Amino acid sequence: MRPYAVTGGRTAPKLKLAMEALVSSATAEHREFSHITPEYKAISQLCLQVRSVAEVSALLRIPLGVARVLIADMAAEGLVRVHQPQLEAGRPDVNLLERVLSGLRRL
Repeated sequence: MRPYAVTGGRTAPKLKLAMEALVSSATAEHREFSHITPEYKAISQLCLQVRSVAEVSALLRIPLGVARVLIADMAAEGLVRVHQPQLEAGRPDVNLLERVLSGLRRL
């Protein structure tokens, strides 16, 4: 399905999400999913383990912008919890940057 169809044509999320923000499912595994979209169901199931927004995008093979819109919508509905990174004076955490650099070197 085309990304604009999945997001209803929206390109900006309701909530500003960093790609390293962590997402966890706020729903139980046995919850009834008949009234939510397949994308919401996939994100909810994937986030039973805490994942970053970037991981959700990559694992579901959807563009990062689409993942941000969907996750922000789900957070507004209480389907997921979003844990934003703490920025000190607008700067990213040095420990986070070091972990990212270390991960890139391992690739």
